[in-house]
Amino acid sequence: MRSSFTMKRDQLDGVMTLLSVARLRSFRAAAAELGLSPSAVSQIVRSLEARAGVPLLSRTTRSVGLTEAGKRFLERAAPAVDELLAAFDSARSLGDKASGLLRLNVPRAVIPFVIEPILEGFCAAHPDVQVEVHAADHMSRIIEEGFDAGVRMGEAVDADMVTVRLTPAFGFAVFGAPAYFERHGRPRKPEDLRAHTCINYRSGDGALYRWQFMRKGQPLEMAVQGRVIVNDSALNLSAAVKGLGLAYAAEPLAVEHVRAGRLERVLASYCPGTPGFFLYFPSRHQALPKLRVFIDYVRKHLQVPRP
Repeated sequence: MRSSFTMKRDQLDGVMTLLSVARLRSFRAAAAELGLSPSAVSQIVRSLEARAGVPLLSRTTRSVGLTEAGKRFLERAAPAVDELLAAFDSARSLGDKASGLLRLNVPRAVIPFVIEPILEGFCAAHPDVQVEVHAADHMSRIIEEGFDAGVRMGEAVDADMVTVRLTPAFGFAVFGAPAYFERHGRPRKPEDLRAHTCINYRSGDGALYRWQFMRKGQPLEMAVQGRVIVNDSALNLSAAVKGLGLAYAAEPLAVEHVRAGRLERVLASYCPGTPGFFLYFPSRHQALPKLRVFIDYVRKHLQVPRP
């Protein structure tokens, strides 16, 4: 029984290193994160692959990726490692103050009004907590990718996650510069957009976003036309401010432009709403002091501008 335990323990060597390489897609970046040399990281991964009996990473001169065996390995290993780290954090939480690395996955567009307003104050209040904010516009699997929590719109969060509200419910609308409307007029219904120049948004999956509307309770999607394509929400609105076309956006993202008179909204009555943005995380992470103090701080200090 003793030898069996030793064999299983030895099989765990290198798993954390493999997770870092797979997440960062780079031996050099993983080495910097782990405080090792690239050659040491490479040797650790080779040793793990030898024990597994199959290659787990595919290496080229430009990139590092997972083999099919590597994907299967990490599908099982990543949650197990996450549970193990959570167990240590949970044990340390008894009588210990919050500390360690808090990794947050946040859409780039909402960072200015849900992260920037509280980041300085939180870091000052909890100097032993290191905060990593990862800006990602695609839907990430926060558990598999090693994040403590993520931020997404309510309808996009899995039902088995714990959520903490960050913003009020809000709607979407089409926005344009006053000068644009003076030259081209205002669309009165979604079909009128066919006669307008619009700013297209390329989603994380590479597709152009189809603008979403509602008519008599039924969803309506429209592909729009224009000369400008972006994949950044701030640029989407700044292009509209410059009169390059109409932009489709969440109202909180445009609220400052609207208040300043740089943009005006149209078609809001045709646009859908959302429950708002939420911080979300697996239920077992609730016991982690670093996340618990972040939640408490957000609830007390975050003030989000209403549209």
